[in-house]
Amino acid sequence: MAFERVSGPVLALSRSSKRMIVVAVDIALCALTVWVAYYLRLGAWVSLVGRPSIAVGLSVAIALPIFTIAGLYRTVLRHIEARLITITAAASICYGLCYALLVSAYGFDDIPRTLGIIQPVLLFLAVCISRVIASWLLTKQLKFGHDSFHTRVLIYGAGSSGRQLARAAGESRDIRIVGFIDDDSSLQGSIMLGKRVYPPSALPSLIDRHDVGDVLLALPSASRRRRNEIIGELRKLAVGVRTLPGLMDLAHGRVHTSDLRELTIEDLLGRDPVEPDHDNVRNRVTGHTILVTGAGGSIGSELCRQLIMARPSRLLLIEASEYALYTIHRDLKKHTAVEVVPLLGSVTDRVRMSDILDSWRPTMVFHAAAYKHVPLVEHNPLEGLRNNVFGTMLMAELSIEYNVRDFVLVSTDKAVRPTNVMGASKRLAELCLQAIAVETSTTCLSMVRFGNVLGSSGSVVPLFREQIHAGGPVTITHQDITRYFMTIPEAAQLVVQASTMARGGEVFVLDMGEPVRIYDLARNLIQLSGMSVRDAEQPHGDIEVVTVGLRPGEKLYEELLIGNDPLPTRHPRIMMANEPHIPLSELRPALAIMSDCIVRNDVIGARTVLCQLVPEYSPTEVVDFAYVAREALRPTQ
Repeated sequence: MAFERVSGPVLALSRSSKRMIVVAVDIALCALTVWVAYYLRLGAWVSLVGRPSIAVGLSVAIALPIFTIAGLYRTVLRHIEARLITITAAASICYGLCYALLVSAYGFDDIPRTLGIIQPVLLFLAVCISRVIASWLLTKQLKFGHDSFHTRVLIYGAGSSGRQLARAAGESRDIRIVGFIDDDSSLQGSIMLGKRVYPPSALPSLIDRHDVGDVLLALPSASRRRRNEIIGELRKLAVGVRTLPGLMDLAHGRVHTSDLRELTIEDLLGRDPVEPDHDNVRNRVTGHTILVTGAGGSIGSELCRQLIMARPSRLLLIEASEYALYTIHRDLKKHTAVEVVPLLGSVTDRVRMSDILDSWRPTMVFHAAAYKHVPLVEHNPLEGLRNNVFGTMLMAELSIEYNVRDFVLVSTDKAVRPTNVMGASKRLAELCLQAIAVETSTTCLSMVRFGNVLGSSGSVVPLFREQIHAGGPVTITHQDITRYFMTIPEAAQLVVQASTMARGGEVFVLDMGEPVRIYDLARNLIQLSGMSVRDAEQPHGDIEVVTVGLRPGEKLYEELLIGNDPLPTRHPRIMMANEPHIPLSELRPALAIMSDCIVRNDVIGARTVLCQLVPEYSPTEVVDFAYVAREALRPTQ
């Protein structure tokens, strides 16, 4: 098109060049409106030379400075709003008063005084019309030139966040707004920023009619229940769903399309997150030296962020991974003036741990260091036992020796009736703490047990997202497998909260709502990515969910309690497990035998002791990589 050949280069010009074009247009409009005003006054067309040229010169000399001060030349023409008309009207009134004062009140020979009234009105109309036409033409050009790259979207939410998002989307060539969806009946049917507001019932027809690819959720203040209802409806429509951050992230009113993110399972949790008692946390943490083991891990790092907000005097970070320690230390130092001390070391190193506790004498120890990945620990069981059991035992004993006030162990729901070495090792670590707690009155030892943490290392959700982006298939181990889920901040808050309620030896568990079926989770994530699930009912779907079988040590259902009689706490969403333990006098000899087996690389012996101490654990086969390799090389008799 000829228009495209002209407007394309115009769009590619620099911003200053575009402003010069607009100024030139306004100069031409000043001349044009003076000419038309002469015709309206005299009934004949006059030549703009001689006296009429003075009227044109006055118009340009007055209009350009006033329009510049009003900001008319800072406006992006393809994003015209009602506000611009108001600004133009105000600038035109100022111009009209000045022009009328000179032409009508002062007067010039051969220039009709009524020209001072007629021309400003004409100029206002001409400027407004020119801006609207330019906006329409440029918008059309953008659509013609880039329509194949547009993602047609609906914005769910016509409030302030939705409007801000629509304005931001107007600056993007990748997004084309079709309209708004809103529950508020008073808004439905109205026009907002040039787009109609529709009721939620219109979603299916709008998606089909306009080929909508994504629905953008702009509902930062909506309740979790309402968001879940909306997401559940959108999941049925084969449309992608993206969302804005929470309300606090929008507090300053700055919304950009880059703020949009894909929905994660955090958005789908069927309950509100657990809120900690901040006053109690501050009373226990503020002004004290706090130590966190495993500080670079998923839970440990978030735990550090939560603790920093309570303003301890010093935060000690213990981590075996150099890179993980560097990362969390750098992150914390960006946002706090609290002294943060990065300490490389393993919780199984008695000399190093003793030196650290002796040097700083912390008030509280949060023990998050552990090997948690079920298959890896299953294939490396002795290292799992060394780290998870004996590392915990060592840190607890040293905490008592150096008069630590509170010691909190981060545990897992896999410790309940475990079917794998990782879960059994964490249950044994709990038993060790319970036994030691009975014997001491100086240090308060407690445990916090929760389910799968979303976004942690080894979490299934990032794996599913990666598989979806690669085009599938999405792999699950069993169609009926279920898990409890919680967010990383929620898990860390629970750990900190437990430290304020512990009296010694307790196992705290969270009311995590109903467990999530992993197969349903996979299907939901596929559908919320705007794709369809390929199965027997939809053989031509986009992505298939494939069952690959349970891994060694994996079980179908996780539990949070060994018994069925949890005790309430002062927090309505946190319970306290009532579970048996082994006396320390019986535990120590068995642990000594297990330690000797670890030193001798005796997998069978260590596993036998583990089965004795954790009778719920009943392993089937040894899959330790080193053991299997040795057995394969052993000559047959």
